[in-house]
Amino acid sequence: MSADGEAAMNEDDRLYRFLFEGADVRGELVQLGSLYREVVERAAHPPVLARLVGEALAATSLLLATLKFTGRLTLQIQANGPLKLLVVQASSDGGMRALARSDGELPDSALDHQAPRGALAITIDAEDQNDRYQGVVDLAAGSLAGAIEKYFRESEQLDTRVWLAADEQVAAGMLLQRLPAGEQPSDERDDDAWDRVGYLAGTVKPEELCQVAPTTLIYRLFHEETVRLFDPLPLRFRCRCADGRIDGIIQSMGAEDARALLEEQGQIEVTCEFCCTVYRYDPVDVEALLATDVDRHPPSDESH
Repeated sequence: MSADGEAAMNEDDRLYRFLFEGADVRGELVQLGSLYREVVERAAHPPVLARLVGEALAATSLLLATLKFTGRLTLQIQANGPLKLLVVQASSDGGMRALARSDGELPDSALDHQAPRGALAITIDAEDQNDRYQGVVDLAAGSLAGAIEKYFRESEQLDTRVWLAADEQVAAGMLLQRLPAGEQPSDERDDDAWDRVGYLAGTVKPEELCQVAPTTLIYRLFHEETVRLFDPLPLRFRCRCADGRIDGIIQSMGAEDARALLEEQGQIEVTCEFCCTVYRYDPVDVEALLATDVDRHPPSDESH
């Protein structure tokens, strides 16, 4: 693999997948710049919480590459401690959003202290199916990377190593995974590859993950290996509230409650918890939504 010309590439907000030829080992590396900054700036997260959100965004990006269908993946941490809730959602087309809630200032400590007795849940929803998969692990490993490694070990029975980092500008992550024997065809399989590339990857520093261009870092770490690099998956900030979901909230209130709230406040104001966008509906807006809802669901004597 060559590093020529990499400096000129725009590698911001992209997930890179790669395979080690002749070995049952795959890898991923992601760097999030503008996406990460937009999420943090919209919610005005303090530094410690911002870094944790950044790690969660990077982790969800790495998990997203495991989807083999059109759908959505949600990473969620819930606890009764300084960290109350952290949610990142990603769709298979690369759209991502996040929200986080903490009780006061979040301590700069291990994750199991920030979220005592908390749990990490990873939920996968297929777009055209009713099936939903969810795996849940504890946070005893003390880091989000450790919890994800435990998730793969317990839920997927796959040896996995994860590195996550975030500074004020960039969130990044790297994943190595040993595939089931024989999944990568080769006449001469390299059985020592997992230990060897794991050792090489373990030399990476947090600042390298955040500051060195992904293709350059892959070359720097694994230049003595034969690596096949795939086209990157572009990622971007995208909140699903833009899909008319807030309109649906107003319609679900019903005409009586919506009009009562209008009479009391003069307008209806809804703030999206993910992107902090404020939606304001005046009487004309509300009546138009209610009329649309009636057209979509005509009155019926049947009970629902």
